[in-house]
Amino acid sequence: MTDPSKNWIADLPRDRLIGEFSVWSADLVHLADDLARVDPHVDVLHIDVADGHFAPAMLFFPDLVAGVRKVSKRPIHVHLMVADDILLPQIEQFADAGSDLISIHLENEAVADAALDLLDRRGIATGIVLKVETPVSRVEKYVARLDFLTLLGTAIGVKGQGLDERAGERLQQAKRLIDGCSARHRIVLAADGGIREHTVPLLRQAGAETVVLGSLAFNAPSLQQRMAWLHAL
Repeated sequence: MTDPSKNWIADLPRDRLIGEFSVWSADLVHLADDLARVDPHVDVLHIDVADGHFAPAMLFFPDLVAGVRKVSKRPIHVHLMVADDILLPQIEQFADAGSDLISIHLENEAVADAALDLLDRRGIATGIVLKVETPVSRVEKYVARLDFLTLLGTAIGVKGQGLDERAGERLQQAKRLIDGCSARHRIVLAADGGIREHTVPLLRQAGAETVVLGSLAFNAPSLQQRMAWLHAL
């Protein structure tokens, strides 16, 4: 498959919500077929990685990313939910596997500068994710270095939770940080967790440029109609 353009983040839609699809909600037994089914509607594929310590789940591995890279030309966003002591080796492995964007957690702050430096050296787009309980103000010192800033709206690594009531306010605060930083490149503001029909309009109004779609997309009775609704928000 052809790799995404080096300018792929700048080229993402600005006039509608970006379609970021979470592989965690795909049919993992028939993954290639399911990715092909949703491909016409995908702007970014989102792959969660969790070590069972930083987050309670144990989720995906470099070989899966390498496999997805073989069957999809869509940009791959890897969200690392791993402990500090393995973060840098994980970045190397997922970069080698074909990731286009790797997001670390702000809560990895002890090694965050080293991680961002490594991503720069590897030529991988850079993201930071904040847990729902982490003050948004803490990310200010990193914002200008980022390509994506993602705010979680639910507890980390657990499916099916309701959206935290502070999610909209936190997105607005993050948008102000992005707008006020010195970056000359595009920084995409993303919302992840608690993504439901009734919450997506609220997140969009609060400034989200993309929401990480799980069952809302993969289990939609009509994906074409679901995405038409999403793009009209």
